[in-house]
Amino acid sequence: MKISTKGRHAVTAMMELALRSQHGPVTLADISLEQSISVSYLEQLFARLRGAGLVTGMRGPGGGYRLRRPAAEISVAEILQTIDDAAQSEQKSALGATKKHSDSLSLWDRLSQRIYDYLDGISLADAVEIHQRTGPGPSRDISTGIQRNAAA
Repeated sequence: MKISTKGRHAVTAMMELALRSQHGPVTLADISLEQSISVSYLEQLFARLRGAGLVTGMRGPGGGYRLRRPAAEISVAEILQTIDDAAQSEQKSALGATKKHSDSLSLWDRLSQRIYDYLDGISLADAVEIHQRTGPGPSRDISTGIQRNAAA
């Protein structure tokens, strides 16, 4: 499983929806201001998230986006997979499955599966709880809330 910038932005945006869920739908403009992500970029992400049934859009005044399921039922892996699946499929087909590369692909496939399994155990609600407990900042590890060394 590859964790791209697009995937990280999607998780961050979904956390914003979860954090604001009690206050009604959240506009992409609000997420854009809060997370410093362009609205047009968010539109691309939310089209995929909506297509996967993770969010629902509400039109009109007071409209915006809401989580389609409770945050505790959405895993970080599910969000990342929704956003990054198309890119990964293209990458795998470009590599091809030649005999020469099959052993190393098997190693990377197993590693990807372990990463996926780990992230599948972290719900969006868990990520929000960690965020609230440790505070915002890109230098914090979402899975543990531990501050990472900036030089690493």
